[in-house]
Amino acid sequence: MKNNRIVVTGACGTIGAELISQLLADPVHTPEEVIGLDNNESQLFFMEQRYLDDPRVRFYVADIRDRDELLRKMKGVDIVFHTAALKHVILSERSPEQVVQTNIQGVQNVIAASTERGVKRVVFTSSDKAVNPTNVMGTSKLMGERLITAANSHKRGNGPIFTSTRFGNVLGSNGSVVPVFRDQIAKGGPVTVTDPEMTRFVMSVSQAVRLVIDSVALAYGGEVFITKMPVVRIVDLAKAMIEDLAPQYGFDPEQVEIRFIGAKAGEKLYEELMSQEEIRRAIELKDYFAVLPAFRGVYHDIAYDYSDILNGVVSKPYVSAEESFMSIPDIKVFLRENHLLDAPVLPDVIHSSTKKEFRQ
Repeated sequence: MKNNRIVVTGACGTIGAELISQLLADPVHTPEEVIGLDNNESQLFFMEQRYLDDPRVRFYVADIRDRDELLRKMKGVDIVFHTAALKHVILSERSPEQVVQTNIQGVQNVIAASTERGVKRVVFTSSDKAVNPTNVMGTSKLMGERLITAANSHKRGNGPIFTSTRFGNVLGSNGSVVPVFRDQIAKGGPVTVTDPEMTRFVMSVSQAVRLVIDSVALAYGGEVFITKMPVVRIVDLAKAMIEDLAPQYGFDPEQVEIRFIGAKAGEKLYEELMSQEEIRRAIELKDYFAVLPAFRGVYHDIAYDYSDILNGVVSKPYVSAEESFMSIPDIKVFLRENHLLDAPVLPDVIHSSTKKEFRQ
């Protein structure tokens, strides 16, 4: 990152905001300039106020649907982190045409602008929902990955290196289950869990962003990096939070009910971060699995000589139901160390919609 100009799309989102924070705060990075793009005018204003004393960062109202605006903002840029997307499952089902314009056409706009402006590296942040997708949002993320991979096949000369990073639930992010559970506990329960067997890959926002930044240096082009993550049963996460938080709100943990509400149609009881098909072309690294392009013949002759290869053969899909679960004491440590219990209680107006979203 040193002395490079960096663009972060979706600057007001959880990942985008943390990216900007780490790029500016960590002395190991020292970028020359960080440009934050988002179409959320109000949040951009607050972001700008936060960094008034740092001349390296600038924020602009911009939409990734606008290719011309991306061309203007990427002039002289070295690295692009593309985090902007429509991510809410139910809202995406209701407005699929909007998802296509943002999550698919928006990715293509980023690719085109980055290529024309001679950007060095582009990192696309993807989702576990791109694996065997069951909904519009997941399908659009899968298409985004495919576009990023395909972009390496038709670049010329020293064109950008395009890569994707795929990870699961980021606890503490907008719409995550942690603030929902906290709000329910603060009211004395019940804490609503879909199914006692539901499992999820989890990580903190700061961990996710550190790995996204690392992937810039690792990338050779066209691969999808799959972040290794711990696994929790959602019911164990609820129990850990009840034990820690209920006394703070004057409740006996034993009296806070966990209510199972059932999984929605199309909702998986487990998460998949790497499919059965992908393991045939995957390499295990220290912190990632790297899934190489499926059609190597149409891409440039790339030698994926990663320095930290642990295994050149991956034998099984990366599925949360098949991994070891974190214990409740370990979950408590994870929550405390990552300050995930420090967030304020959600207001009721957010609580009802967020809870509904999480069940998807």
